[in-house]
Amino acid sequence: MDVGSREVCKAAIEIAITDSREDETRLKSENLKKGIRSVAIDFGSEFNSAVPKILERAVVAARRENVIGSTHAEEGAVAGAAHEAIEQIINKCVGLNLGGKIGIARYDSHISVCVFFAIGILNLNDIAIGMGHRAV
Repeated sequence: MDVGSREVCKAAIEIAITDSREDETRLKSENLKKGIRSVAIDFGSEFNSAVPKILERAVVAARRENVIGSTHAEEGAVAGAAHEAIEQIINKCVGLNLGGKIGIARYDSHISVCVFFAIGILNLNDIAIGMGHRAV
C-alpha cells in the first residue's frame, strides 16, 4: 500500500472520531501495521483559552506516543498542523465551549492533525472538523 498525505489525513480523522479508548487502541494497532503512527487526545474547554492548550496537548501526546521525536521541526510541524486545523473552525467557536478529540497521525514525513469538536452551550451543539497537514 502506498501511503501519502491523503492516507495520513484519513488516519488522523478516523482516530479523532473514535467512540472509545478500545476503538482508539484497535485503530492505532491497525494504523501501525500500515506504518502509520497515531494518537487521539480528548479535549474540552472554553474556546477563548483553548488554542494554546490544544497546541500543547497535541505536541505532548505526539511525543509521548512516539508519533514524533523531540526535534524542533517535528514539534513545530504538529503545532502548525494543529493550529491550521483550529483556524478552519474558529468562526464557529468564538465565545463557546469545545468538547471532542484531537487526532494525530504520521507516516514518514507526513504529519496530520484533525480536530473533531462539538461546539456550543449545554446540549445546543454544532459539530465541526478541522484538518491540518505538514511535511517534515
